[in-house]
Amino acid sequence: MTIKERIPLILDRLDTEYGTEYVCYLNHENPWQLLIATILSAQCTDERVNIVTRDLFVKYPSVSAFADADLSELEQDIRSTGFYHNKARNIIACCRTLREVYNCEVPSDIEELTSLPGVGRKTANVIRGNIYHIPSIVVDTHVKRISRKLCLTKEEDPVKIEFDLMKKLPKDHWIIYNIHIIRLGRTVCIAQRPRCSECFLSDICPSCRKL
Repeated sequence: MTIKERIPLILDRLDTEYGTEYVCYLNHENPWQLLIATILSAQCTDERVNIVTRDLFVKYPSVSAFADADLSELEQDIRSTGFYHNKARNIIACCRTLREVYNCEVPSDIEELTSLPGVGRKTANVIRGNIYHIPSIVVDTHVKRISRKLCLTKEEDPVKIEFDLMKKLPKDHWIIYNIHIIRLGRTVCIAQRPRCSECFLSDICPSCRKL
């Protein structure tokens, strides 16, 4: 079966199994909170980020509050998310830019988003997809790993994977594909112990372990 033949089957089964409702796994009430939560999520689980932001967004209730935060204090506030030195610096610098350049609003343009400190294409696409509903592909560890297992890409670099998937997947499935693959990666296609015998994609997955 060719890739073109497999893709509609893969997407249809994902839709059937998980539905077509958009779900964001990072808790937030507005665009800037999602932006900060996504910065914190680098090399950290969404569950841990949600625990941290529950109190963090109370302590810092606005973009300006983060922009004026004490670096050392913010580092301790987000310490459990890992890489807290860089994350704290980036969050403060990012919020200062939002305040000074964008009147505390989070832009939707990909170039403007990626010009913000600490914001790469993954974070930018999270914002574009979840906040502005602009078709976007977010390449996190699950999307990278499982897309390669499904042979939808051979690339290793996240940006190259993003553009590869953009060429192969229908635009109306870009956002929901991210959501579905994250769920699949957390529950079935687990990195160290994939449950191939229980996977609804096993018969069309070239990497399936025949258990």
